[in-house]
Amino acid sequence: MADDFDLVVLGGGPGGYAAALYGASAGMSIAIVEEQRVGGTCLHRGCIPAKELLQTAEVLRTVREAAEFGVLTSDPTLQLSTSQTRKQTVVDRLTSGLESLLGRRKVTIVAGTGTLAPDGRSLNVSDGSVIRGRNVLIATGSSARTLAVDGFEFDGSRVLSSDEVLQLDEIPARVAVIGGGAIGCEFASFLVDAGSEVTILEALPQVLTGVDQQVAQVVVRAFQKRGIKTNTGVRVLGFDGKAVRFEGKNGEELLPVDKVVVSVGRRPRSENIGLDGAGVKVDERGFVAVDGNMRTNVDGVYAAGDVVATPQLAHVAFAEGIVAIKTMLGESPAPVDYDKVPWCIYCHPEVAFCGLTEAQAKERGYDVETSVHRWVGNGRAIIVGETDGMMKIVAERGGAILGVHIAGPWATELIAEGYISVNWEATPADVGLLIHAHPTLSELFGESVLALTGRSLHA
Repeated sequence: MADDFDLVVLGGGPGGYAAALYGASAGMSIAIVEEQRVGGTCLHRGCIPAKELLQTAEVLRTVREAAEFGVLTSDPTLQLSTSQTRKQTVVDRLTSGLESLLGRRKVTIVAGTGTLAPDGRSLNVSDGSVIRGRNVLIATGSSARTLAVDGFEFDGSRVLSSDEVLQLDEIPARVAVIGGGAIGCEFASFLVDAGSEVTILEALPQVLTGVDQQVAQVVVRAFQKRGIKTNTGVRVLGFDGKAVRFEGKNGEELLPVDKVVVSVGRRPRSENIGLDGAGVKVDERGFVAVDGNMRTNVDGVYAAGDVVATPQLAHVAFAEGIVAIKTMLGESPAPVDYDKVPWCIYCHPEVAFCGLTEAQAKERGYDVETSVHRWVGNGRAIIVGETDGMMKIVAERGGAILGVHIAGPWATELIAEGYISVNWEATPADVGLLIHAHPTLSELFGESVLALTGRSLHA
């Protein structure tokens, strides 16, 4: 027997559960079909567990450097099993809270694997039931990619995906991280703090591709000081279980390692969920094709999150879920402006940015001016002992702020003010004279913007 809902969601990750929560608050009747517990990759195998381990690394660094503050202690030892237990406690607490919130909003959660029926209005569930909705949202997320090179098949032992590295029960002595993007740099940062010898192998000319070049260089220099080796422009050739073979600037080399972490992106989970039978268009990479309102080519079928070709970020999935719900309700929402999405990378030093890089702004024809200020002159940064990094503002000369790029302490929290400024197309004059409390890290944003008005204080 079919159940009728205003919306049936396939997948309980950020895109799916955000849409369900937002739609339920607007009075819609909603069901989610999810094969595991709600929360998706972000909560169970991504954002939350990874950042918990990175917080462990920060605590470890703090204790190691405590003598600088006059706090004397013995050399700390990482008890990874305790950190892993704490990580799981955090995940379980957030998952239980999410399940309770969905329950209070009267969202029905159906345990099982779902496939879209040919009518585009029903989901066939693995338990034999059929759930029908006036609308369907595809939010099946993504899974880790591997390399199409011999020896790099995920085995959970020597070759680890980004999911599997989160389950380590001991810290390996030597690690190769294949891929120097956000996830790769986060894992490299954690592992070197935990005691590994880490080498990043990146095919592109720059680690953290997409990050402003000056900011990326800050990270590379900081990584080098911490002992992380970064090799860019390399081609990985194979892994025999003991050494990674790659071709780089010095020709072909062998890198002896104990484990390999493959972090070369994620692929959409769009296979075997009934899209073909329902006539839903999928591009050559497997991403579901949508318009700015998250509508597929099939009436009443929407998609959001990692399964569509947009930034694979939980907060982007949240925003896309909201756009989909507003469209279903006939509210004509503004599409997500992907140029201005805030990005946060939790390596050490942290990186955060939104809007255009200097290079992107110039490519688009803007007459660009920039303001760069470094943490070395910020009182709060000196107090906390974190002076590596910079604040960079990109603006149109005589016009709006186009991009904000940060490397340094608490960059991932500071980006909020930058995002508001970029999103509202504020000018430096609009923002520059706003008061920032002293002594705070946020002062550096105020100083950087003020300098673009032609006058400044400390710089």
